[in-house]
Amino acid sequence: MADAGDANGADDDSPDPGQPRVVLSLPDSMRHELKDPLGPIYTDADELLGRSGSPLIAVGDIVTYHLLLGHTRPAIALVDGKTKREAVTAEVRDAIDTGAFDHHVRVRNPAATLTVGLLEELRAALDRATAGEGQSTVIEVVEGEEDLAALPALAVAPDDAGVVYGQPDEGMVLATVDDEARAGVWDLLERMDGDIEQVRDLLGA
Repeated sequence: MADAGDANGADDDSPDPGQPRVVLSLPDSMRHELKDPLGPIYTDADELLGRSGSPLIAVGDIVTYHLLLGHTRPAIALVDGKTKREAVTAEVRDAIDTGAFDHHVRVRNPAATLTVGLLEELRAALDRATAGEGQSTVIEVVEGEEDLAALPALAVAPDDAGVVYGQPDEGMVLATVDDEARAGVWDLLERMDGDIEQVRDLLGA
């Protein structure tokens, strides 16, 4: 997994101007643990989609872009307008921003952290995705990064859900949610700096 806002909850509104409330932060001593992929790596979106369960959660602009090119809209996409810490192209940005999703929310989430805003919006997006006919959400990190979001997504998504994120210079990782995957990511989250009980509360875990 690659290294790794506070929102007011309304679609298309800007995040609260106050400081984002960080719940967990990744200590330097754990960074090496997140470099190993949490599932198989694919370079072909169609092949990945053929093996993915539902709902599908995409973490990263380039992953989301490739899924949309493959005519698949993720139930949830988390993006920050960057790839390898550089701004994405206008083509990628436009593909994600042209009304591809039912809901568009914005959060702030400093690098190597998980904030109240991101976790609240992830939980709300999961609720929308799994209720009734299901609605899609793009969560845009307008200040900071979304890289750690794959961990809470794996922790609370339903069985057989697919969490897709980019492995730099290799391809797209598909992590499938099951008891073993959940246990692994909760172990990582519990060893980060911060308040793990608040994380559980925010995610409804």
